[in-house]
Amino acid sequence: MAALAPTLVTATPHAEQAWNARQLAEPVTEPRLRLWTYRAPGVVFGCSQRALHERTALADRAVVRGSGGGAVLTGPWMLSASIVLPPDHALLSSGPIGSYRWLGVLHAGLLRDMGIAAFALPPEQARSHQADAALTWACYGGLSPWEVVVDSRKIVGLAQLRRRTGVLLTSGTLIAPPDWRLLCEALGQPAGLGDALADRTTSCETELGAPVIAEVLADRLHHMLTDVLGSMAANDHEPMPRASIRHATRPRGAAAPPG
Repeated sequence: MAALAPTLVTATPHAEQAWNARQLAEPVTEPRLRLWTYRAPGVVFGCSQRALHERTALADRAVVRGSGGGAVLTGPWMLSASIVLPPDHALLSSGPIGSYRWLGVLHAGLLRDMGIAAFALPPEQARSHQADAALTWACYGGLSPWEVVVDSRKIVGLAQLRRRTGVLLTSGTLIAPPDWRLLCEALGQPAGLGDALADRTTSCETELGAPVIAEVLADRLHHMLTDVLGSMAANDHEPMPRASIRHATRPRGAAAPPG
């Protein structure tokens, strides 16, 4: 079956998480893929952070995901991917931690092709990383195996959700510096922790010294993922409203990432 044209869906965190949940509501028989970006800031809480979700200042733009981990600040600075696999897929055969390896390595390779010195963090290096206890509530405040870093600064975060019906792997790439102080404000954290998050993270724009077009990066990521997953992954069998879909082409006058 031929792959569909690469698309990038502009969504709210609620719409993204609802799509993710629907994919695992019934047995997954083939890979499915969707790429996301966001017009406005939002917060996605880990499943153990429901109490934080109930009192956040961004309640109308916040949602709890099915997987664990810390809060994620979504917005126009992020390109996300949802990859849904059958439970017996070969890419999952090495267990929960090992299942991240191919995805982290793929993202690191994509960023290196753009000229960013990124690498996927092996488990032994992740274990030796000194975590900041004041940032454990934030996904990008810490490092986990096979997440992607530049030096020791996180640029791609990973998560997964395992069900009997299938497995959801997700990634979030920082294409521009997030407004970390907004996240702190929304969660009632000291504003100074926003600076701490900025010190522990980086973005494509920061590393390249120029803006990166989300559609162009999404096009490259889509091609790399479908090369691994097969063309069937490009067809998620669930159409989106026409206005929410942007084909991954470069707007006139916009610079593409180098490479």
